[in-house]
Order: sequence, then structure tokens, then C-alpha cells
Amino acid sequence: MKSATHRGVLRKGDGEQHRVTYAELFFDLVFVFAITQLSHALLNHLSPRGALEALVLFMAVWWAWIDTAWVTNWVDPNRAPARLMLLALMLLGLVISASLPTAFGDGALVFALAYATFQCGRSAVVAWMLRGEHRTLQRNFYRILAWNVLTGAVWIAGALADDGARLWLWVLAMALDNFAPLVGFWTPFLGRSSTADWDVEGGHMAERCGLFLIIALGESILVTGSTFAEMPWQWDNVAAFVVAFLGSVAMWWIYFDTGVERGSERIVKSKNPGKLARFTYTYVHQIIVIGVIVCAVADELALAHPGEPVHLSSGLVVLGGPALYVLGNGIFKRPLLNHFPLSHLMGLVLLVLVSMVAPFVSVLVLASATTGVLVLVAIWETIALQHLRRGIDSDLEPVKAD
Repeated sequence: MKSATHRGVLRKGDGEQHRVTYAELFFDLVFVFAITQLSHALLNHLSPRGALEALVLFMAVWWAWIDTAWVTNWVDPNRAPARLMLLALMLLGLVISASLPTAFGDGALVFALAYATFQCGRSAVVAWMLRGEHRTLQRNFYRILAWNVLTGAVWIAGALADDGARLWLWVLAMALDNFAPLVGFWTPFLGRSSTADWDVEGGHMAERCGLFLIIALGESILVTGSTFAEMPWQWDNVAAFVVAFLGSVAMWWIYFDTGVERGSERIVKSKNPGKLARFTYTYVHQIIVIGVIVCAVADELALAHPGEPVHLSSGLVVLGGPALYVLGNGIFKRPLLNHFPLSHLMGLVLLVLVSMVAPFVSVLVLASATTGVLVLVAIWETIALQHLRRGIDSDLEPVKAD
């Protein structure tokens, strides 16, 4: 969707990278609160059902954010209509975030109504803003709005159902949210959208997703600092504090050392940037962010109960967070490197080996081992990339040094 000749609310297609605006950064503050709520919800309900409930709520938060990130990739947030829309979405986002702890209880209807209004309202306003300016993009948002109405109805139906049916209706709604982009938001009479028409500014999309990951990592830092501040300075508490910090640093390094820049460059070179952005940012980043949230829960467990033996729930959290993070990063980098990084593959193998000793060690020892794996992956990739950079040609086709 080439916007170079369009005036109005669309960003200028001048070939320059779209900078993330202060309005977008302000909008993102709502999701700091949301991520905090999600990690606490999972920590307070460490069970298979609790994990599924947390996943469903995360998906709602993720789609609210990523859909808006796509909108601001096209629409200029510095234009008054777009800015006012973002501010209204912030208010709804705060309602969504505040209702997360009670979403599967008394706050179900508030959560569902706020989420449905957020999604439907944004698509309707964008379609209205694009009237007479970009017909192809406007029709795309008509299709998206149709799917938003469908999924919103399922979310609201789940809120009105009893506790048993609510979870499964919301799982269905979550599945529909994930399925819609894969079919190009196909809608009767309107057809489907093509990723070839999605003119993505790669640098902006990469920066937006990187900033969301910073939000998630910030939650991990917040949990580490606030929990440690309430504890006596004993050796095991201090050790758990250091381990949690090193884990956050390793996660930052694994993603931000080269991932953001590569993602931007690869999209620029891609013949179908919309398809690549949909896969790497809309879907794969779900796994990465979930990994960070689970790691934040693991950090709090290690800080609060460092000497306790590993139980099934704590073991799954302490091992699962790093595993999801490494897996997600590996999948994200695969189309950028043309192969799954060997450092990430070996990290997953090491985590499997560590899991074999989990029943015989304490939470702190297990957390130390998983953090050690993350640090090793970061160091391995850094060394490998020193060779990789020498082999990158003008088409960004790297040699397989990793």
C-alpha cells in the first residue's frame, strides 16, 4: 500500500525510516501495567488452568497492542485524529489492564466489553479516517472490523457464560484472533487482504516490537527489584537477585545485539514485506514475550523461595520461560539468517539436560542453571556473529557461522 502520494492521516512514504513517535511511546505505558497484571495472575495461579487463563488474557493484550502497532505503521500518530484515537485507546487499555485479575470472575464482562470496544473502535475509526484517501487500505480495515465484531461477540458471550464455558469460549475467541490474519481477514462480499498490499516500514515495525519487549523485560526488572527490596540481605536472597538480573541481561543481549537491526534490514529487502512482518512480528514475537513474562514469574519464585525443592509447577516455570524465549528468538532469526541459530539450538538441548536434574535441586540452583544457559547462548551468538558479519554479502545472505 504505497502511501507516497497520499496526504491526510497516512505517514509520508519518503523512503526514510518512520520514527516511533512520543504518542506511541505514551500509548505503550498502558501495557507496562498489563504485563505486570499478567505476570502476577500467573504467579497466583500456577496450575494448568491458571496457565491457560493467563495465555488467553495475554493473547487479548497482545492483539490489542500489535494491531495498533500495525495501524501506526501506516497512520501518522502526529495527526490530530490519530493522536486522539490513541488517547482513547489508552483509556480503554487501562480498563482492560485493571480488569485482568478478575477477568475470569466478577470482572469478566468489563474486560470483554472493553476489549471488544478497543478492537472494533480502532478499526472503525481508522476506516473512517481513510475515507477518500486510500481505498485499498480502507477496504482492508473494513475486513478487519468485520472480524473484530465476530471475535468481540465471542469474547462478550464468554463473559456472560458460566465459569466452565467462559474459558473455552475465550479460547475460541483467541483462536479466531490468531486465525484472521492468516486468511487475509477474508470477509463475504469484501474478499481478502493480500500481504503483497501491506507496505510495511520495516524499521518502524522492528522498533515497535523491540520497545514492547523492553516493556516485558522491564517487568522482569521490576519484579526483581521490588521483591528483593522486601527481603533480608542473606546469601541465598542476594544470589537469587544476581541470578535474576543476569537472566534479564542475557535475554536483552540475545534479542537486541543484532535482532532488531536484522529484522528491519530483511523486511526492506523482502519482496513481500507484509508476509514477513506478519510472521516474524505478529506471531513469533508472541512466543518471545510469553517467555519473558514466564521468566519474570520464575525470578519472583527464586527470590521468594530460593531454598525450596523444585516442584512440578515451579520447575515448569523456571525451565519453560528460558526455553520459550530461546525458541522464539531462534524462530525469529531463522528467516533473517536463513537457518535456525546453532547457539539457540544448543541452548534448548542444554535446557532439556538441565530438566533431568530439576527434581533433585533447589529452585535457586535450577534458576542459576537456566540463567547460565541463557548467558551461554548470548556469548556463543556474539562470538559466532563476529565471523558472520564478515560473510554477509550485499543481499544480506549470511554464511552459516552460527
